[in-house]
Amino acid sequence: MGAMDIPLFDLAEKRLAWADRRQEVLAQNIANANTPSWQSQDLVPFSAMLSRTQTIGLARTQANHLDGVGGGPAPVKTEAKPTSRSPNGNTVTLDEQLTKVADTDTTQALVSNLYKTYLSMFRTAIGRGS
Repeated sequence: MGAMDIPLFDLAEKRLAWADRRQEVLAQNIANANTPSWQSQDLVPFSAMLSRTQTIGLARTQANHLDGVGGGPAPVKTEAKPTSRSPNGNTVTLDEQLTKVADTDTTQALVSNLYKTYLSMFRTAIGRGS
């Protein structure tokens, strides 16, 4: 049984992949802050992606239980609703982008620490130490 067979680790991997992709999108926004007509973009929030996909399925403990249903995959990028627009049509606000970068970095650090902690607990439980 590998780590990815445990739903908790699979969820953490997906969250880390989402955070990585979001940092790429936000970096593109910041890099194009002076590009005329550039529309700032962002990812669909992870909670929305999670609710649309069946990441962790419910266990059917009896044959008469119903299967859960999952939606299709969530869109990767969306255009962020602009709070302001520059005269050249650009919708990137550096303060907002940098706040999102910091928030995403905090999320990545939290998920990484949780992943390491649970991995260490599993190793201790199976007698392999940390």
